Amino acid sequence: MSNGYQRRGFSRAVRGRSRSGCTTRIILALVVLGFAYFKWMASTDVVVNAYTGEKQRIALTPKQEIQMGLQSREPMARQHGGLHPDSQAQAMVDRVGAKLISNTRQLARHGTPPDYPYEFHLLADERSINAFALPGGQIFITAALFKQLENEDQLAGVLGHEVGHVIAKHSNEQMSKSGLLKGIGGAAGVLVGGDMMGANAGVGRMVNHVLSTRYGRDDEYESDEIGAILMAAAGYNPEQLIGVMQILKNSSKGRSGPEMMSSHPYPEKRAERLKTQVIPAIRQALSQ
Repeated sequence: MSNGYQRRGFSRAVRGRSRSGCTTRIILALVVLGFAYFKWMASTDVVVNAYTGEKQRIALTPKQEIQMGLQSREPMARQHGGLHPDSQAQAMVDRVGAKLISNTRQLARHGTPPDYPYEFHLLADERSINAFALPGGQIFITAALFKQLENEDQLAGVLGHEVGHVIAKHSNEQMSKSGLLKGIGGAAGVLVGGDMMGANAGVGRMVNHVLSTRYGRDDEYESDEIGAILMAAAGYNPEQLIGVMQILKNSSKGRSGPEMMSSHPYPEKRAERLKTQVIPAIRQALSQ
C-alpha cells in the first residue's frame, strides 16, 4: 500500500511539474514574441512607396540602402566568379539598363522617389541561370542567363524585373519582416521546450519560411508588372518577358517543388498572369 501510494503521488507530482513547465514555456514564448514585436516597431518606419502607392514598413533609409548595395557589390560578384570579361556584352547590359531606368522617375506617382545610383553587372558565372538585385540599385545577371536570352527585349525584361525589386523596396521590406519573423521563430522554439536546441532552431526556421513564403511570391508578381511597364516605357516589347519565363522553366529541368513552399511562383503561372492581366492592362493604358 505504501509503495503504491508513493508511486501514485510521484506520478501526480511529475504531471504537476509538466503542467507548470508548459505554462512557463508559454509565458516565456509570449514575452519573447512581445519583445520582438516592440523591437521591430521601434527599428522600422512606415512609408508610402513612390511607385506602388503602398504603405511599407521598412528597415533602411534610401541612403542606407545605397550604402548596403555598394558594400555588398564586390563580395556578391566574387561569389559568381567576378565580372565577365566580355566588354561588349557588358556594354549591352549597361545600355539596356540605362534605357529602363531613364523612365523610372516619370513613373513615380507618390512623392519624390529615391535617386538610386543604378549599376548593372554581367557576372562571369556560366552555370547559374540567375539575376538579382541588391538594395540601392545594384543589378546583376549571370552569363549563363545572358547567353540563354534570344534578344535585347528579353534582356530588358530580366533587368526591368530586377529594377522592379529595387524601386518596390522588396529587399528593404523583407529585412524589416525578418526581424519580426525571427522573433516569432524564437517563440515557436521556446514552445517546443526541452533541451533539443537543434530541433527548436528547426521549428523556428520552418515557421519563418512558411510565414515569409507568401511575401516572396507577391514580390515576384509585382516585379514582373513593374518590369513590363518599364519595358513598354523604354520602347521594348513587354510580351518578350513571357519568353524569359519559358527560359526559366526550361532551366529548372523538372526539379521544381510544391509552389506553396517556394518563394518564387512557377514561371508558367507568372507567364499566364503577364499574358492575361499585366500586358493587356499596359496595352490599354498606352492606347488611351
